[in-house]
Amino acid sequence: MRTAVSRLTLLEPSSLGEALRMLDADPSLQAMAGCTDLYVDFNFGVLQRRRFLNLWGLEELRYVRRDDSALRIGALTTYTDLIESPEVHRHAPILAAASREVGGAQIQNRGTLGGNVANASPAGDTLPVLAVLEAGVVVESLSGRRRVPLAEFYTGYRQTAMRPGELIVELELPPAEGAQWFRKVGTRAAQAISKVVMAGLRAPQPRLALGSVAPTVIRLPNTEACLAGGGGIEQARRVLEQEIRPIDDLRSTAAYRTKVASNLLARFWSDTQP
Repeated sequence: MRTAVSRLTLLEPSSLGEALRMLDADPSLQAMAGCTDLYVDFNFGVLQRRRFLNLWGLEELRYVRRDDSALRIGALTTYTDLIESPEVHRHAPILAAASREVGGAQIQNRGTLGGNVANASPAGDTLPVLAVLEAGVVVESLSGRRRVPLAEFYTGYRQTAMRPGELIVELELPPAEGAQWFRKVGTRAAQAISKVVMAGLRAPQPRLALGSVAPTVIRLPNTEACLAGGGGIEQARRVLEQEIRPIDDLRSTAAYRTKVASNLLARFWSDTQP
């Protein structure tokens, strides 16, 4: 049964400052923007919240720009924006690659990077990319801004380190040297939730991250250390298979996810060979 619209409250701020004031006055408000996930819950009648803060119109949170220290991406930047951005292609091509595989054109036009981060799904396609790029999540409240490293942002399944009254306003991507690599394995290349998604950075100290194999997106420090120390790819595959602990669910089995993750590691190492 669909959620009854008459039981919902929608506030529409005209600026970030107004949005923060509204959220401070009513911490029960659920921030929303592209609504690509929220509308699914709405359609199935399982919405938990009843009061919403619509951020979609805040153009001040929709940008991609580069400064001396980082590539900065506003929270309301859509996947289409990322796909079309020369700065993203120049400095974070795997983010554009991941964005191409998020749903179809309609989802890419509406879905936002900040929303994917805030949703905190371990299957979020952009999250392994942000993990290997060691992104910072910039959040803001009336008390000010703070930067939370992505490695510290997720505290459990669908749980984040955000405090009451905070909104995600920006993703900060520091410079990353080395070949970048991304692969998503799902029922289809797009418009399907990933069974396993991997992002990698080929550098003297390789970086690897996986989605859909743990309650949160994860880095693989043991596997990274094996490769950095000169271990062969077969040794690294064995390390990875011991390092992750996938689960069985409706979309796949733990054994399948482990095998696919191991195969993706080998593909990453082969594809990025200097």
